[in-house]
Amino acid sequence: MAADTSKRSNLVDVTYQSLHQSLSGRLEGTTLEQLADIIEPRVDQLRNIAEPFGKPSDASKKKIDSGSVTLADGVVLRVEDAHKEFVFAISKKLDIDQVHALVLLRSFLYNEGLPDNVGTDTSSMADELVKAITPFYYSERLHFFRTLIPLLRAEQNAADQAHQVASQYLPKIIPDGGAFANAVIAEYLRKTHAAIPEAAREDTRKAAVWAKQNAKEQLVMLEVLFWTMWSYAECSGPLVAKIFETAYTTHLGSRQENSTFLLDEESVQILQDSAAMWILITVEVLELERVADPNGFEIFGDSGDSNIYWADPDSLKRIHQTVISQGNSNFACTYIAWTFVLARISRIALELKEIPNSYKTFFDSLIPQDGGGYSKDGIRAFELMRTVGLSPDAGLFKLMLTLLTTSPVFVTSLALRNGSSITDPNAVAYRSVLKGLLVTIVELLPVELVPEFDGLLEVWIALFGRSEPQSVAGICRQFWEADWSAGIARRAIVDVSRSRFPVQIKPLVRLLRALTASGFLETDPLSTTEHVRPTAELVEDRLLCTRAVFDFFDELPTYTQVIHTSSCGGAHALYEKLPDRYGSSSATPGPSYMNLRPIRLPGGSLLPARTVGQLLSSDGGDLIVVAWQHKHSGWKLLLEILTDYVNRRRLQSGSGSSYHDVSFGNRGANQPLTLKVDDIGVEMDRNGDESVVVDVLDLIRSVVQDNQELAQQLLLSMESGDPVVSHTMTETQPPDLVQLTTAILEDALTRSVGQHHTTPRTNIITSAMSVLTALLAVPNYSNRVWLYIRSTSSLFGSERNIGIASSVLAAERLTGHYTMTLALLHLVEALFAEASATVLLVTQQNAKLQQVKEEVLMRAARFVHSEIWVEHMGWKYAQLGDRFEIGRRVSSFYLEVFKQSSPALKEAPFAKLSHAIADALLFKATTSTVNPLVASLVTGGSVMTMLYASRRYSDCRRLVYLLESHLALTRTLLTYKQKSPGASKICLLEQALCSRVGGSASFENGSSRADPVDALAAYVNERGMGNIVPVTAMQVLFALCSSLSSSEGSASTIIGHLSDPEATVTNMVRIIQHPYDDALLRNAVWNFVTLAVDKEPALARLFVTGRFRLPSVKGKEKADNSESPTKTVSALSVACDMLEQWKELWELNPKLLASLLRFLDVVWQHGHEHKSSLDPIRQDGKLFNHLAAIVAEELGPTPDCVTEGYVTTDNIDHSDHHDAVSTYCYRSAVKSHAAHVLAADIRIHLQAQEGNASGASKAKPRSYTAIEATLRSEEQISELIPEAAASAYRPELHDEFSDLLKRHYPTLSLDQLQAQEPIVEREYGDDFAFSMALVRLRLSPYASDDEVQVESAFRALHAINMNLSLAHVQTTLAESWQYLLLQVVPYLRGDAAVRSQLLALADSLSANIAGEQRSGEMMSNIHSAQISLLLSLLEIAWFSTSDKKAEIDRFIALVKNVRGIILNTAQPPSKSILGQVTVPFHRPLLQVLYFCSRHSRSLARRPKTLTAEHRLAVAALLDATLVFVVDGLRVTFDRARLQLDLDVDQDMELLVAVFEQCTRPDLNPSPTLWLTRCQETDVVRASLQLFSSMDVVGLSDIGLLRARKQPLYTPHVLTFHMALAGIPAAAERLASEGLLTAYIENAISAAIRDGKIDATIPELPNEESPAHRAYCAMLAIIAGVSTALGRHGQFFESEVCGLLQFYSEQIHRALSWTIDDPLTLPLLEELEQVVNLFGAIAQGTAASTHEAVRRVMQFFTSDALLLLQQLNYALTHPNHLASLFEPITAEERTRFEADKGSSSVRTPSEAIDPMRRPFLARLVHRLYRLTGTLLSALIDISGAETVLLGEPEDWQVSQALIVPHSKVVLGEPASLGTLLELGNCSLDILRLLVDRPPTQALTPATSSEKALDVRDTVAAARRALEAALLYAVTQLAMWLSKPEFDTPQPEAEADTDMLVEGGPGGGGSGDASAAVVAAASLKERRAARKATMTLAERLRRGMTGEMAADLQALLGKAKPVIAKSMTVLGEKDVDLTQALSYFVQERISVPA
Repeated sequence: MAADTSKRSNLVDVTYQSLHQSLSGRLEGTTLEQLADIIEPRVDQLRNIAEPFGKPSDASKKKIDSGSVTLADGVVLRVEDAHKEFVFAISKKLDIDQVHALVLLRSFLYNEGLPDNVGTDTSSMADELVKAITPFYYSERLHFFRTLIPLLRAEQNAADQAHQVASQYLPKIIPDGGAFANAVIAEYLRKTHAAIPEAAREDTRKAAVWAKQNAKEQLVMLEVLFWTMWSYAECSGPLVAKIFETAYTTHLGSRQENSTFLLDEESVQILQDSAAMWILITVEVLELERVADPNGFEIFGDSGDSNIYWADPDSLKRIHQTVISQGNSNFACTYIAWTFVLARISRIALELKEIPNSYKTFFDSLIPQDGGGYSKDGIRAFELMRTVGLSPDAGLFKLMLTLLTTSPVFVTSLALRNGSSITDPNAVAYRSVLKGLLVTIVELLPVELVPEFDGLLEVWIALFGRSEPQSVAGICRQFWEADWSAGIARRAIVDVSRSRFPVQIKPLVRLLRALTASGFLETDPLSTTEHVRPTAELVEDRLLCTRAVFDFFDELPTYTQVIHTSSCGGAHALYEKLPDRYGSSSATPGPSYMNLRPIRLPGGSLLPARTVGQLLSSDGGDLIVVAWQHKHSGWKLLLEILTDYVNRRRLQSGSGSSYHDVSFGNRGANQPLTLKVDDIGVEMDRNGDESVVVDVLDLIRSVVQDNQELAQQLLLSMESGDPVVSHTMTETQPPDLVQLTTAILEDALTRSVGQHHTTPRTNIITSAMSVLTALLAVPNYSNRVWLYIRSTSSLFGSERNIGIASSVLAAERLTGHYTMTLALLHLVEALFAEASATVLLVTQQNAKLQQVKEEVLMRAARFVHSEIWVEHMGWKYAQLGDRFEIGRRVSSFYLEVFKQSSPALKEAPFAKLSHAIADALLFKATTSTVNPLVASLVTGGSVMTMLYASRRYSDCRRLVYLLESHLALTRTLLTYKQKSPGASKICLLEQALCSRVGGSASFENGSSRADPVDALAAYVNERGMGNIVPVTAMQVLFALCSSLSSSEGSASTIIGHLSDPEATVTNMVRIIQHPYDDALLRNAVWNFVTLAVDKEPALARLFVTGRFRLPSVKGKEKADNSESPTKTVSALSVACDMLEQWKELWELNPKLLASLLRFLDVVWQHGHEHKSSLDPIRQDGKLFNHLAAIVAEELGPTPDCVTEGYVTTDNIDHSDHHDAVSTYCYRSAVKSHAAHVLAADIRIHLQAQEGNASGASKAKPRSYTAIEATLRSEEQISELIPEAAASAYRPELHDEFSDLLKRHYPTLSLDQLQAQEPIVEREYGDDFAFSMALVRLRLSPYASDDEVQVESAFRALHAINMNLSLAHVQTTLAESWQYLLLQVVPYLRGDAAVRSQLLALADSLSANIAGEQRSGEMMSNIHSAQISLLLSLLEIAWFSTSDKKAEIDRFIALVKNVRGIILNTAQPPSKSILGQVTVPFHRPLLQVLYFCSRHSRSLARRPKTLTAEHRLAVAALLDATLVFVVDGLRVTFDRARLQLDLDVDQDMELLVAVFEQCTRPDLNPSPTLWLTRCQETDVVRASLQLFSSMDVVGLSDIGLLRARKQPLYTPHVLTFHMALAGIPAAAERLASEGLLTAYIENAISAAIRDGKIDATIPELPNEESPAHRAYCAMLAIIAGVSTALGRHGQFFESEVCGLLQFYSEQIHRALSWTIDDPLTLPLLEELEQVVNLFGAIAQGTAASTHEAVRRVMQFFTSDALLLLQQLNYALTHPNHLASLFEPITAEERTRFEADKGSSSVRTPSEAIDPMRRPFLARLVHRLYRLTGTLLSALIDISGAETVLLGEPEDWQVSQALIVPHSKVVLGEPASLGTLLELGNCSLDILRLLVDRPPTQALTPATSSEKALDVRDTVAAARRALEAALLYAVTQLAMWLSKPEFDTPQPEAEADTDMLVEGGPGGGGSGDASAAVVAAASLKERRAARKATMTLAERLRRGMTGEMAADLQALLGKAKPVIAKSMTVLGEKDVDLTQALSYFVQERISVPA
């Protein structure tokens, strides 16, 4: 049932309960504007107190029937037909207006949800819904009235946060206060007489519920009336009379029409509370303060102002008649208040000369007349009433004391415990009314004449002292500031008590303690354990009151003592009575006495002789009481009392009367008389003086608590002057307060243990502990407390002894009251607080004292843990709240230790303590230590429900405090665990949180078991537990999820422990969707949702989709009854919807916007998991438009970080720049997440388009099109990139603060202040990285000495926090932009305009990076991000072959800047490679260097492109780069020898790639510089040593090998060697450093030697063997070195020959390939490299006579000629070649299978046809290339060049190996026919290709190879053709020149014909034996004719014949084709065919 507009209505979303809480300041985060928006549409409703929800009407019914209702705030609600029935049912049942019923229903569903017990049956659903909504309606009615209370209160208090709203709207709601009050009274009376509605009369239960609701509304209306009359309405006569008449006629609300239904406990309490409110109202409206003011009370005439009740005589009469009509004691307060008014009226009437006529009748009834006027002598009416009202029978003080101690109106603990309906229990105004009443009583009659002085005293103490401090501080301050000086009467009670002191100690001591504004003590049964942080106003009030108490008590003007009359006479009389003329005066009436000798009084003060004293008692008995006019300090007297008590306790605990103090002091006769405490007659209780001592200790702690300055003065007052008289050991110092208190405590503990069957002395033990706790805050005395606790084992025991306290505390378990236990825990908390606050000072000045403190704290923690924490869950409790409080205090202690001394920090103070707690709860935990934590969290919800049901709200509040503390501790523990060494192991706490826990039998019926995770999730949605519990529970779930995800082997998940995951997720989504939910909670939920999406796939799906699967039919039906029946609301949909208003969030709540965008970021990172959910959003594109707009939004200038002042927000002082910095940071985070989401979406699109390169560029995703305009806009991109690259980081702030700490606070380090929360849970601003709360605590002891210095430290840390906030988000923004730019590369690369812009940006960005002067750990992170951003710009700019001058200039500028980056001293790249920075930045820098060097090569190859200046810039970059790279390579090679590391491998790859580019001769022609560097660093030898020792194949880590498909290091080391091998000077260095040795001695040497290097290995299926790849690379490097050394490397040739002999088996295996063997690409590669190697050797050693070279060449030639035969056959039979090929990799197989589908090849030339078989074409191309290389090697070996150019006698005729016949025999070496066939085949291909375009592709490009074009194939085929012709010609010539040449006979030719026919591909199968015979006969014939034939004869016989002719013919055919090929190749070359043709004609052919 959702509205038809996107705007929601506050009337629906915000209940009156929420509104009341917001107005009362309990809902933080609600702004005044929001409050105004909420109240505005409710004004009319709030005015109608009689019918707030209206009555059913036809007009409203029509609106509902129409289906569309417009509410008061303009929002339109659509009402579906199915829901109209529910609206009408609610309207009828509750008798309310239909529109209000609709709003009520919507509000109920939105805020409470549809209850599970409401079924789907339409017939009964309406009744069930009405039943479910009725309690909600009743609650709303109550809160409707309660909403008026904070408005009335705020309107008259300008300091109230709602004052502005109240001032604006209250006049609209209540335009006339008096009329409103009358309306309230009328409605109240109507309700008292209201009958039970007809619908409820038949059902007793319903009737009782209605009656109780009616009574509650009456009570709330009385509260509204009270606050209306408090300040809003005038107390006019008729109104006051009406109030009195109503109160009296209803008998204070007890007369009810439905009283028979109000007999249960709750109803009785409501009526009692109503009576209390009536008493307050009737007293309040009499305006007693104004009446008592002499200037504020006047009797007006007939024409006077009538706004006050005494201006209306008729009303006075009505009031008087009403008051005297009742004699019930319940009206005693009203009676005595009216008596005071009459007294004032009577007094004024007597003073008036003329009585107004209107008053005359009234006055006549009050004052006796004497003649013509009023008489002053007669008894006036008020005197009679005073006597009656103050008489004991009236019960005035009893009633007041009952109100103050048993009524929830005044006792918060009772209100909470009993579930009172009072809105604001114990409000200050309530006590102010009673305080005014008390003042009138003491002004009505002198205090000493009050019949019940003790009763008055108890009421006074209860009013001022037995309450929460915030309720009494105001009236206590008013007493000291105003009443104390207003007159003697108001302070008389204090003076009377003082005059009786110290004879009666307790009255004054108790009275003064009450007036300290400290509130009640924990020993008071009325006390509540509130944990409200005192406000500044409260602190100020307490300071003033305690100061007043101290000052008064420090200078008492009188000293009272009891004197025996016997000492007033006789020779030795001490006192004498003075005659009346001397002793009495007006100031001191009565008899007086004088002392005759000086007397030392208790307290140490000396009473001088002849001091006058006033007699206070009757003068006739044996004892008299005299008050001496003697100024003394009451504090000294209290010290005397304590000392006397301790002495007597020692006597009693010692050996009885035998104990005496021994003193050697002077006992001269002139010493004054000393009186002990007993001598002056101090009254003690019957049970001893223990209660007096308790009161004394309580007064002391109330004064000194939280007031260091005053505490020091009090202690100084006690210790100054003469010692107390009880101290008789004059040689020793008198005991101080600490010593006495500790003695009292030890004695009480000892007596509590020593005497069986006695209850512990709870009060004195608690008071003594509390005094010690208070004294801990006093700097000069705290050390004494520490030393005492260390010296005794009574409190915390020792390692061997558990201590007396353990037994004493155990006694409390019998009673169930734990006052002492709580006091002990408070002491432990105070001990740690003091130790933590002073740790810096103590560590610096007194290291031994610090050891003492740590020892005491360890003992205390051990005691608390073992004696309390582990066991307290099983104790008996009289109040369940005590269990909660004990648990809270222990967990708070643990929590504070972790907060202030985290074990995660190095060198933290109290490390032993924090580690011990961590071990106890985490790493060495047991079930008993974890159970109190987990069990409380699990059962908290059910216990809360039980407590609420039994209306024990006090226990509920304590349970909330417990949960807050336990949750915070659990979160802290889980957070720390992730940083600890045991992070990867699951701990017992996690196991407990992920297992079902049994509920405690005390709270739950049965043995149900609950899941902690489920309980935590339930707390998140528990509004009744305040704001902290849901947020902290959410944070615990976040920490648990994070911790579980980082634990190895943990199968636990959050979702696995949720009983109803969908409902839980729905609740969380509703929280983040609700605009008025707590902002902290919404952000915490967003954090958890984001983490869950990242770490838990199942939970992620639920958050993204809103459900596990399609719901069932029943589920759909249930959904129809909710607000949104058609659409499942998920976190994703909520985020997308909220993003619609991103502009508003950007301005008002960027933090929330950042949270939801971070969620979207993570969702898109897991886009492949949520494809179905994301596709509709991606196709719509609206989201991306918002994101692109956010990315393009301007951030503005970076705010300043320097704190100049403070702004207080939520009672926390923030820097004046905090808001600006925080807003800027969150907006930066918003932009970075937006950019990242766009990039992630583009990446998803690109991944989907992989394999379809053209499709990726054509089909652009909507995410790219949304941002494309921004990226292409020069103006925008020129602003956005610098914005992303900006960094406000200022390391000097950190350095300055560190220096400040070293100078002034050397024991504090910045590391100790680190924040421990995860980054995502911290708030940007002035408390981001380092804890401000902790530094304030640590530096607090220094503030008094040097406040300016401490303040500067705070400001400096504020600046650091804000600066780090900025640095963090700016770095993140740079990283997001870098990621985005990398993703858009396919769309922007190649765009000339974009390239020009980005080069310009790269220039400016690189200049900024190069000029960086900041250093530090954080800077390396920023540096890395900036260089990565620069790299991403260059990735798009890419290489270009047509750079314009401007682009070249920008590139050269970039080159210069990059050189500056390398040479930067603040951020040297060398440190990054060495791992000396936290975030390495050398990898992106190396990639930038690669770009610069490679593009420089491109530019250098172009003519006239670079100027000399440009080349110098490039050369400078190369020099700097190579120094950096060579050094880096040496470090990397050394590191690689020590470990296998992916990072090292990546470093090596990049370094080698840059080295390879920078050393190319076309760019760097002179290698001298870098070779020198190589020599200095010995990097070449290091690489060879690494190669010899490393795992070349990668079999040491097969998993890694399979993942990477190549081993670590091997490819890069070989690439490095290859780069060196290509440069002659470097190759020489490589050879001299032992290259061949390394290649012979390595991990694969043995396999090579044995010829076992295969193309594949079993460990790496479908991939080329890494060993084979490395072997091929080694061959290529050796060939390169040989080529580079050339003919100058003779020293190298023998070593190479040795290596080839070592490799001979593997080489022979490769060269022995035949066309019967399979062919693979790795084998082909091996063949190429083997042939290249021999070619290189042959080229360099052609003229060598070295025997080893000759043998190697001979070995190669024999295998090469056989291989040539096979290659010829393969090239001439392509179909057969195709059948031999075996693919290895998947890619090869795919391409080969595609080839096989094509038709077969009929001719060799068709093999290179691009339209037929591209794979085969590439294969044939490589075979031609191999053939050409093979022939070239054979040419070099045979000395063909010498044959062509030299004389026959110089020819190496031994190399004439080609037999000059035309037959091709596969099993034999190649013949001349083989060469001719190969030449013809090559010629055919050339002829086919020379007429085609050179760049026409014959095969497509692959992932590893470029496309094969016509030019490539023509070059390979031509080379093969020319090599075949050259070799054939020279071989034929050498063959003919051989002396043993023999022409074959026709028989032999026949034989060879047979052999060819029998070969592969031939028609038959030749006989091998026949071939052998034929060969033997041929040899014999040759030998026979050898000696007889000469050369001339041979030539003459025409032996050249057909061979020469065929050769000449081939040359002729080849010549024109080769000429054409030159055009294709694009280069002029020598036509070798012409030269060969001439050679054949001249040297071989003979004319016929």
